[in-house]
Amino acid sequence: MICQECKDRPATLHFTKIVNGEKTEVHLCEHCAQGKGDTFFINGGSGFSIHDLLAGILNVEPAFHKKSSTLPSNNEVTCEGCHMSFAQFTKVGRFGCSECYKSFKRQLDPILKRLHGGNVVHAGKIPKRTGDDITLRKKLESWKKHLKELIQQEEFEKAAELRDEIRALERDIQRTLEGGGLQ
Repeated sequence: MICQECKDRPATLHFTKIVNGEKTEVHLCEHCAQGKGDTFFINGGSGFSIHDLLAGILNVEPAFHKKSSTLPSNNEVTCEGCHMSFAQFTKVGRFGCSECYKSFKRQLDPILKRLHGGNVVHAGKIPKRTGDDITLRKKLESWKKHLKELIQQEEFEKAAELRDEIRALERDIQRTLEGGGLQ
C-alpha cells in the first residue's frame, strides 16, 4: 500500500477512526507521519495527541500545558537505570528501561488501580477445568511460606496449626491428582 500523503513511499502506519459507525482509514509512510507528528485527526482537523490521551489516563496535565523543562526538579522521582523522570514518562508514554517499573512503582499503583478496577497485581486468567488445581497449589505455596515465617518468629503453636492445614491441603491435592485433575 502506498502513502496517501506523498503517494511515493510504502505506507507503514495505518490509522483507523470509527465515529458513529463510519470508518475512516489513513495510510502514511514513516516520513509523512513524522511530519504530521503524533496527531490523530479527530473532528476533521483539530488534533488530539497520544500524549494528551496518556496524560488523561495518568491524571496529569497534557504535555503542552506543562513547563518546558528537560531537567527534573530535585523532588521528582527518576529512574536509576536510564535517568528518566516520571514527568518525561508521562510525555513520552513509555518507559526507558525495565528499572522504570521499580522506580515509579509508587506513582503507578494508583493509576493501575484505577485502570484495573482496584487491582495492582495481575493474576491472569485461569481455565475453569484446571482452575481449582492451580488455586490449591498457589494456596499451598502461600501457606508454606507463611509457615516458615511463623517458625522464624518462634510462634510454634500457630505454626503447628498451619502445618496440619498444609497436610490436609496436600491430601486434597493428592486426591485431585488421583482423580485425574492435576497434570
